[in-house]
Amino acid sequence: MNKGYLWVLGSALLVTVAQLSLKAGVVELPSFSLGWHWLQLEWLADNAASLGVIFVGLVCYALSMLCWLFALKYIALNKAYPLISLSYVFVYILAVVLPWSNEPATALKAAGIAFILLGVWLISRPSKPLTKKAK
Repeated sequence: MNKGYLWVLGSALLVTVAQLSLKAGVVELPSFSLGWHWLQLEWLADNAASLGVIFVGLVCYALSMLCWLFALKYIALNKAYPLISLSYVFVYILAVVLPWSNEPATALKAAGIAFILLGVWLISRPSKPLTKKAK
């Protein structure tokens, strides 16, 4: 197996952890708006746990980008980029399964996931060169 695919998988998994971390962290904040409260030590201390979870999400995004750069070294962009959509599948499944997420599963969303997986499978198959028909 081309190691680029492992880098893409690593990137997709890290993006998944990032999304779930950001969601978990921001939900626990008492308010989420732009303002001066972000600079108040008392507010920062009161929300340190949530901000820590958000920070983990941001770090995962940075690490995901690093994996992505390695993936691009080994895989064509037109094959690698669609594979990142696996993160949509991972996020959906984990958002439904994790008890704290409390997100519902629906048949329509499951069908969407099936289409994403079908698309990933079609794109990741080995390509055959186009041949011209003889005249």
